Amino acid sequence: MMEKGHPNSSEGQQGWFSARNGSGSSLDLESVVQPLALNPWDVVLCASGTIISCENAIVVVVIFYSPAFRAPTFLLIGSLATADLLAGLGLILHFAFVYLVPSEAVSLLTVGLLVTSFTASVSSLLTITIDRYLSLYNALTYYSDRTVTRTYIMLLLTWGASICCGLLPVLGWNCLQEPSACSIVRPLTRSHLSILSVSFLAVFAVMLQLYVHICRIVCRHAQQIAVQRHFLASSHHVTARKAIATLAVILGTFASCWLPFAVYGLLGHAGSPALYTYITLLPATSNSLLNPVIYAFRNQEIQKVLWAVCCGCFSSAPPFRSRSPSDV
Repeated sequence: MMEKGHPNSSEGQQGWFSARNGSGSSLDLESVVQPLALNPWDVVLCASGTIISCENAIVVVVIFYSPAFRAPTFLLIGSLATADLLAGLGLILHFAFVYLVPSEAVSLLTVGLLVTSFTASVSSLLTITIDRYLSLYNALTYYSDRTVTRTYIMLLLTWGASICCGLLPVLGWNCLQEPSACSIVRPLTRSHLSILSVSFLAVFAVMLQLYVHICRIVCRHAQQIAVQRHFLASSHHVTARKAIATLAVILGTFASCWLPFAVYGLLGHAGSPALYTYITLLPATSNSLLNPVIYAFRNQEIQKVLWAVCCGCFSSAPPFRSRSPSDV
């Protein structure tokens, strides 16, 4: 998937990033006749993909096979877990095909899967943020058929756009015939990766604005409740600190994981050192590892089901009330 810049930029490692050959073009997967030297960075990415797959598979099974999780917010979390699960599988498959069955066609398919899954993951984070904001802004009408319809529309748009982005390299928008047009992620072109990077930055900007509004709404509601019930002012400050802490964790995680890669995707080019791409790509993939912890495993209802599964009493787990997205 990735392309290496100059051979001496990463000690001649090969794998996702292809070393330049004597003619100055990228390594042609069809011309590979000998196994590639194992790249430790690729091993790390494959190992992280395995952990990501196992972690998100648990969330997908719990949400989609438990009748209790049919609320819109859990469907969105399930969409996020599905995207991250596919991202983990994509990392594993790409590693396997690069080192075991080098093929240009298979490489395009695995790259397309990775683009689709990571785009769907980032888009799902945005839909979860929108859902949380609307659950507070329209609290009186949130639990209605209109919310369910809106959720399915967001899911359709999320996966439709993500699949289209993933199909572009497979359908011909790649740099295999023109290596000079390659981005830091081979075989994606610089224009394609630039569009994805700008989209990720735009998603972060929208999430930042929405979570700021969420914090304001939560703080205002906490203050109103404190006044009505004659609570101490300290209780309002505790709620405000919790809201700000949640904001910091969610946005801080997303920013630290995706912003380095998005910025480098705009500034880098095919000749950039592969080490820089690996350094920015690894945190981006780790976002799929952290998402289940932030959005699923912290939820008390999901925790109850997981404990029930561990105890072998999944079918006898008591029903519960689906909470608001702002509580998830």
